[in-house]
Amino acid sequence: MSIQQLSVSHDERQDRLLWRLNTSDGQEFQFWLTRRMLTRLLPALNQSMLKLHASEPGLAASDKVSLQMLRDFKRENLMAHADFKTPFAAGTKGTPLGQTPLLVTDAHLTLDAQSGLSLVLEQKVDDSAQTCQLSLSGDLVEGLLMLTHQALHSADWALPPVDGESHAHSSNPEGRAANAQPYKH
Repeated sequence: MSIQQLSVSHDERQDRLLWRLNTSDGQEFQFWLTRRMLTRLLPALNQSMLKLHASEPGLAASDKVSLQMLRDFKRENLMAHADFKTPFAAGTKGTPLGQTPLLVTDAHLTLDAQSGLSLVLEQKVDDSAQTCQLSLSGDLVEGLLMLTHQALHSADWALPPVDGESHAHSSNPEGRAANAQPYKH
């Protein structure tokens, strides 16, 4: 499964964010994220991105300020080359997790310097669990974080800033609502 397109939107009625991911083979994965889940997940994703940058070969400086500068530079480069104009295409071959988005109750991160980040999203209900494992490159994680921050701005949840987070997430390159901002890799 190769992720091709991302979309993040805020649903006012549910008061949740909806992550939608499209794969190159036409499948769509949908995840509901609550304010509480994002309060815990965003700092972990941000720290994972800093660790991923610190593990890059040939990186001379590994202090927090230098790593944040490197991350900001890479994020700006990503934004300059990302496709924000192509509308999100709903999965033509179905939704493997079902028609209803997975309500994320647990998330597990594993960092791999070569391949990026493995993110396991779980929905636990009573004694059963439904999971989905995503393998995300650094660029995909940055794109997902950027779109999530844009949607958070429209949600007006006033989450506390994540340590080391830049203001690059708050601006929308096209000036439109985050709901209309798919990210195509």
